Amino acid sequence: MFVVVSYDIVDDARRLRVAKVLEDHGVRVQKSVFECDLRPGEMEVLRSRLQAQIDESEDSVRYYFLCESCLKKVACDGGPGPALDEEIMVI
Repeated sequence: MFVVVSYDIVDDARRLRVAKVLEDHGVRVQKSVFECDLRPGEMEVLRSRLQAQIDESEDSVRYYFLCESCLKKVACDGGPGPALDEEIMVI
């Protein structure tokens, strides 16, 4: 599942912790935007980890789910395209 995660975190320390969690699951494509190519079950883990870091009265985390068809329509000016994990086969 391909998910774009964006966040607006008020506190610097919380913002750093959120970014560290997201680095475990995806690739930073902008300062507060990550692209995550997740395996089954990882979304629940990611969301739970992020919820533990934020203050819901001040902070916001948004999840945008892209289907395979939508992913093919992603356009990007500058930088690399979508951060997809490609299967690696060692022979």
